[in-house]
Amino acid sequence: MTEHFQAVLQRRINRRSFLKKSALATSVAFVPSLPLSAIVNAPQQNTVTETFNFSEITHGIGDELVVAAGYEHNVLIRWGDPLFSDAPDFDINSQTPFSQEQQFGYNNDYIGYLALPSKSDSQRALLCVNHEYSLPKMMFPDIHSERDLTLNHVNIEQSSVGNSIVEIQKIDRDWKVVVGSKFNRRITARTTQIEFSGPAKGHPRMQTKTDTSGVLVTGTLMNCAGGMTPWGTYLTCEENFNNVFTGSLSKDHAEYAPYERYGVNQREEGWGRLDPRFNIEATTNEPNRFGWVVEIDPLAPDEKPIKRTALGRFKHEGAESVIAPSGQLVVYMGDDAANEYLYKFVSRDVVDTKNKANNRELLDHGTLYVARFSDSGGLDWLPLEYGKAPLTPTNGFHSQADVVINARMAADLLKATPLDRPEDVVPHSHTGRVYVLLTNNTKRKQEDIDAVNPRANNQFGQIVEIAEANDDFAATEGTWDMLVVAGDPNKAEVGAKWNSNISENGWFACPDNGVVDQKGRLWVSTDQGDVAYQTGTNDGLWGLETEGGNRGKGKMFLRCPEGAEATGPMFSDDGTSLFVAVQHPGAGSRASGKDSLHDPINRWPDNEKGVPPKPSIVVVQKHDGTEIG
Repeated sequence: MTEHFQAVLQRRINRRSFLKKSALATSVAFVPSLPLSAIVNAPQQNTVTETFNFSEITHGIGDELVVAAGYEHNVLIRWGDPLFSDAPDFDINSQTPFSQEQQFGYNNDYIGYLALPSKSDSQRALLCVNHEYSLPKMMFPDIHSERDLTLNHVNIEQSSVGNSIVEIQKIDRDWKVVVGSKFNRRITARTTQIEFSGPAKGHPRMQTKTDTSGVLVTGTLMNCAGGMTPWGTYLTCEENFNNVFTGSLSKDHAEYAPYERYGVNQREEGWGRLDPRFNIEATTNEPNRFGWVVEIDPLAPDEKPIKRTALGRFKHEGAESVIAPSGQLVVYMGDDAANEYLYKFVSRDVVDTKNKANNRELLDHGTLYVARFSDSGGLDWLPLEYGKAPLTPTNGFHSQADVVINARMAADLLKATPLDRPEDVVPHSHTGRVYVLLTNNTKRKQEDIDAVNPRANNQFGQIVEIAEANDDFAATEGTWDMLVVAGDPNKAEVGAKWNSNISENGWFACPDNGVVDQKGRLWVSTDQGDVAYQTGTNDGLWGLETEGGNRGKGKMFLRCPEGAEATGPMFSDDGTSLFVAVQHPGAGSRASGKDSLHDPINRWPDNEKGVPPKPSIVVVQKHDGTEIG
């Protein structure tokens, strides 16, 4: 019989003494956190100081972007805005693949920030932006269903996704795009040449008729979250790559079982209906060439991006990195699908903080681990290494290339813990903690619940906090606690767990992206999808307390327009500017109860010229120019 979740947490109160001792060992002092059981049952502590000083906004449904009082927000760049001085003006009725590759891409997600040398009266930086996926019915006025798409439409879609690198400059308090900057760049699914490195490079399963060596691939796609390395490169993550492939393989084909495991096989809709490169019957190995973490040097626009295969192939949400006490780099990664796993990669070599050229192959050599959580609060990191049982030829693994290409299947054999859609994973370099954002999992059954996944048919998600042994991010074991169990705490049937001081607007559902700001505070954005029908509020951004008496208390800072989600929150280095990606605005009508976010609201009603609401990057600043929050 499954033990009750609250009982498990209560049993683990004593374990917090370990976390307190490890916290005192860190170089940065902080107040030890409390177990969730103590938080839920704690008396009101109105004297506890909050770390977030803004005035909270309210839940709600609406067409406008709303931020806390005392702040302003401005659109920095939108889909179709020019990146180059000779880029054509955006015309929704005359789009071409070429024009799209000269313009800011579609459905922006992750934002990386890289400061550039600046004069005293200005700031300069590069934004590294993911463009996750296309929504044809939002992009093309001349279609009514995806069956109306032509190859030209598909080529435009392929040119609209991938990445944009954009130089921005702040003079006084105004951020502007530097059109024509030597750093501005589009990286797309249609034309960009990308190298492979690591164990899978050149493997027969990576070879195609157009790349018989298996070392070069055209494009990156479905780029969701990501990360910036300590040496200033940009990690962009390929997530739902299976969605663009069509076709079927027979059961006796060697790739049949792997493609079933990755959701590639037996698909009718996708680019492959019109483009043979994405039809597995025509180009069988092409899916093996996607689902990777891609490293890009924003300061070297002439260099090819590199798909780092040592980090494994799955539906990567993000790749946030941190330097371990040993100097090794640790990259945390979630596989964003129901009942999938949490991974981390530990480099073999140490980071060279003085010469980034010496880090060029750092992500090619190291150990890929997958997490196993125990109900008693323990955590083990299991190495995915070829030759160590069960990852042997007996089970279909003939090299480390097979292990990383079939990382999900390797993790299955190691009996890793299936999780409720691990999205962003945020290491906190000051405290040694790691925050795992589990967004939801409606596929979890009652018989499959456990302490780290405490609800069946989980529609609202939770956030798990990891403490690595000895505060060492490279450790192979640690402990975990629940930070919050998300959802409306006023509805007993939801089973939410928050700090008892939570306000009416401080709770949220479906945590998606997270970022730690310059003051060490955690911010969380949400991706509710159709769950917004139940919560009665648009997606947004919350400050979330992680320490002391307010641990587990949220505070609502920003609310998106209807149909949009707030992705990729990122702060400038001085903390005075917050960049937020407003993704797929206007997609679906949550208030009216439509059942799909992929149906435009009344076919773009809020634009007089017949142009849909555009995905955009928004800059939030305080009126007086001081730090956010």
